[in-house]
Amino acid sequence: MDIRVVNWSPSRKSKAVESFLKRPAFAPEAEKVASEMLADIRERGETAVLDAVAKFDGVPLKASELRVTDAEFAAAEADVPARTKELINEAHRRVADFSRKSMRADWNSPTPHGGSLGEKYVPLGRVGVYVPGGTAPLASTVIMTATLAQVAGVPEIVACTPAGKGKKIAPAMLYAMKVAGVTEVYRVGGIQAIGMMAYGTKRCKPVNKIVGPGGTYVTAAKRQVYGVVALDLVAGPSEIAVLADRSANPVLVAADLLSQAEHGTGAEKALLVTDSPELAGKVATEIARQATELSRSALVGRVVERGGILLVVAPSIDDGMDLVNQFAPEHFEIMVRKPERLVGKASCAGAVFVGEWTPESAGDFAAGPSHVLPTGGSARKFSGLTVDDFRRRMSLVCYTEYDLRDALPVIEMFSDIEGLDGHYKSAALRFGNRIKQTKNNKN
Repeated sequence: MDIRVVNWSPSRKSKAVESFLKRPAFAPEAEKVASEMLADIRERGETAVLDAVAKFDGVPLKASELRVTDAEFAAAEADVPARTKELINEAHRRVADFSRKSMRADWNSPTPHGGSLGEKYVPLGRVGVYVPGGTAPLASTVIMTATLAQVAGVPEIVACTPAGKGKKIAPAMLYAMKVAGVTEVYRVGGIQAIGMMAYGTKRCKPVNKIVGPGGTYVTAAKRQVYGVVALDLVAGPSEIAVLADRSANPVLVAADLLSQAEHGTGAEKALLVTDSPELAGKVATEIARQATELSRSALVGRVVERGGILLVVAPSIDDGMDLVNQFAPEHFEIMVRKPERLVGKASCAGAVFVGEWTPESAGDFAAGPSHVLPTGGSARKFSGLTVDDFRRRMSLVCYTEYDLRDALPVIEMFSDIEGLDGHYKSAALRFGNRIKQTKNNKN
């Protein structure tokens, strides 16, 4: 396994590094496929969804089989070992607790003349959660998405995930859905799931918002239904960057890089930036050794073949931090002697993991914040999923007569320069004031 190690500095660019940084948030080939399939779903509805499920998920379903039944939920719960249930419940508790603490509260503030200003938050009525399942049943994604909607108070939570052999969904995933408050589950994956949730079908009402990670095709489909529904963020193939100095354990660094490379789309990205050539060499050796021990070693091999793992030697850790910020990774681990000093310099990352006792996998499964994070460099402009993504904000304005009188000159000024005399009139009439006429009216 050939793991690339390259030298880089701000004054000496590297084509390998620049190519690695310039991964697209959206794949052009996926855009075309998504456009065609979404148009088909708009036109043919449920029939198009069923055709796509048979073709791309490899599961021929009848219309009556799209939605998971209560009996299937009960059977799945009976099949899940008690210890697994206990730990799913624990993960749910941690995520729910973090979400409750991070919720923005309604607020109200008095105006100078006895009125009030504020904000009010209300839950969305119906949301869709996409849960990838093509290469692995991501039960953790259920906890990291639906739980937030549950805490936000969303009454209808729809989940879509592809079924496996025998039209089955993993029992642990169904149990996690029940714990996280999912109200409807459809065994539909890929673009067809996004289209079904966005446009609605005979058996599935459209949702207000779609959240959740996915591969390049799901990401392309989500982008194209924006406006029909609200979206969370660009959450495509997984990424990780590790900033490490010579004090870092190469065994741990390699394991953390591989933890994201094993996801399986082949488009994953894993970046090490270090000021130690010796560490980089040891990490390269460890990656090659550890990859053969993983059950998904073939998938890791595909990532390596596509240039998805890169080890970079920078002149200093501070230079390395600048490079990581340019990369804007989904996950960012700091593994240096005093990691806390660098946290404030991290400006572009979905989530930051501080110190050798904080592997990215803790964030994926247990810590509390959602693991749905921006990818493809979109961490420069997007944040990770939060409980407030499942709520709408409404501003509240309650003026008294004296508040409006105080604001009237401002209203008049903007009405005048924008030529919108009706705006001023609507406020001034309350006082019986002389209404200004526009220049056109005066002439």
